[in-house]
Amino acid sequence: MKVSLDWEKCIGCGVCTQVCPEVFTLDEKAGVAKVSRPEAADRSVLEAEKSCPVNCIRAEKEA
Repeated sequence: MKVSLDWEKCIGCGVCTQVCPEVFTLDEKAGVAKVSRPEAADRSVLEAEKSCPVNCIRAEKEA
């Protein structure tokens, strides 16, 4: 899966880092989440995508 995050929409709530810490980290200085592993096979990425309150996470299956 290719994982991306629209940091302009991100509010830094940290839900993604709680659900999928293997892929997301919180940049406390910037106040937003970041994708630490843009190529991930972890199914929790999909849960993080669904849980994001501002829908800024995209997990796309690679062809």
